[in-house]
Amino acid sequence: MSASKDKVGAATAPKKSNSTAPATGARPVTAELSDEAVREFLKENGDFLQRNPDLLDHLHVSHASGSAVSLVEKQVSVLRERNVDIRHRLKSLTANARENDKLFEQTRNLVIKLLEADSVNGLYRAYMDTMQSGFDVEFASMILFGDEPDEKGCRTDTIDNARSHIGALMSGRKPVCGVLRTEEFSYLFAPDGGGNPFQQGGSAAIMPLTDGAQLGLIAVGSSDADRYTNSTGTLFLAHIAEVMLRLLPRLSGTETS
Repeated sequence: MSASKDKVGAATAPKKSNSTAPATGARPVTAELSDEAVREFLKENGDFLQRNPDLLDHLHVSHASGSAVSLVEKQVSVLRERNVDIRHRLKSLTANARENDKLFEQTRNLVIKLLEADSVNGLYRAYMDTMQSGFDVEFASMILFGDEPDEKGCRTDTIDNARSHIGALMSGRKPVCGVLRTEEFSYLFAPDGGGNPFQQGGSAAIMPLTDGAQLGLIAVGSSDADRYTNSTGTLFLAHIAEVMLRLLPRLSGTETS
């Protein structure tokens, strides 16, 4: 009988298991998500928050004041700032476009007057008068190089004398912009000995009239040292110089057939 009890006891004894069952209500273990993984997921699923709008109420972003704002409020703030920036850029582009239109019209009127000139002196007067009255420039200058100064009623000078004053500004065929020394500024814009009315150098844009030989130069200047810099657009001055280079040989009688 005792043997029978032992068999029954053995049959009813619970078996031990090496595995441990998860506790009731415990969450399954998942790999920890990194910020980069969440970022990439949201970038690839742009409509995630639209499909789960309830999450917006649980997302908050720290504000500069220290308080928290909802994600929607943050998005509205960012969009508002972007809108202000875009409006400022658009305003700047519009202003530049208007300025370019004005400059184009001024240049066109000057070119017409240059084409109407029947002498070198007429060319000089057309340039000087139009630059001083039709353009927003403080100073203008046109110097032609020759052996006999002022022989044609316009400002002329020997090339050697010009080089002694502004030699560094005469090299090349491209416009030169920047701040000038008082002596350079006075030579270009106050040749009669009156001196620079501001008693100091200014800034200028200088365009050599070079077509094989150095025929002269044209320039515009300002007492403001920041008015003409390396970033200043000089396309209109180069265009005027090209027109003059076509006209000067014919008007001076040196044009070759």
